Amino acid sequence: MFSYPAGIDVSKDSLEARVHQVDVGVNCANAEEDFPGLIGWLLLHQVGRVVLEATGGYERKVMKALQAAGLNVICVNPRRAKSFSRAMGQHAKTDPIDAKSLAQFAAVLDSPSSRITSPEHDELRALVQQRENFVQQRDDDRRRLKTASCDVVKPALQSHIDYLSKAVNAIEQLIRETANRLDREKVERLCSVKGIGLITAASLMAYLPELGEIGRRPITALAGLAPYNNDSGKHQGARHISGGRFSVRRSLYMACWVVIREQPEFQARYKALRDKGKRAKVALIACMRVLLVRLNAMLRYRAEWKEHAA
Repeated sequence: MFSYPAGIDVSKDSLEARVHQVDVGVNCANAEEDFPGLIGWLLLHQVGRVVLEATGGYERKVMKALQAAGLNVICVNPRRAKSFSRAMGQHAKTDPIDAKSLAQFAAVLDSPSSRITSPEHDELRALVQQRENFVQQRDDDRRRLKTASCDVVKPALQSHIDYLSKAVNAIEQLIRETANRLDREKVERLCSVKGIGLITAASLMAYLPELGEIGRRPITALAGLAPYNNDSGKHQGARHISGGRFSVRRSLYMACWVVIREQPEFQARYKALRDKGKRAKVALIACMRVLLVRLNAMLRYRAEWKEHAA
């Protein structure tokens, strides 16, 4: 049976859906009790693929409901959706227009469905994100404490720093328990690598669940560590990384510095790139890419981490 593509514009309070080619739409509240009605409407119009934008978490509940109903759901970066709309000559912006543009995008988009995640994975991701928030707040207060011009505010700042430190320790214990419940073997394999601790392992599991399940090129592209050509005619430009998941790169950034310090192979690789005149960040990104590829292979083939000679 032929199925139609549809687009859903997601906001905090409402969902605007449009079906491509049929040019029909519906608006409903972004609330769980309204999802069955929306799903029934989509199935009534023979919708098989739905595209929606990532909107800071407001899309997650409806996406899970659509996936549970058997629909092919793709969650795209808002930048991609905006670029497509501009390319189609659409400059006006309203919820129905955005939903219609997403429906057009769904008709031509060649991307796999968004991954269906387990409750344990969702819990781990939420815990990792909350820890990051606590650490950021604690670091901000530490800077404020150093620059405070009045001593009267320093006890309050120190009290808040102490509270956040305890909260970070407590949430790290929850992260350990949840990560082990999700996949203890993966946690142990990742933590067996010098330079990768529990938080980095949990962050990779939360932000890159595909790790160990796909090939080297797709995994580096998902992480945003794949270099892309910049050639045109006789011009051969420098290759640059682009796109991908910033959270994954942020998790690997500091871990890779430790790996470079602790493992001779990576230390030699980094030094060789620097000796060739590469900038420090370029050399680091290259090491991050190699590290990710090797971690992916280790998990994919259930092998032990091997430290190679420099």
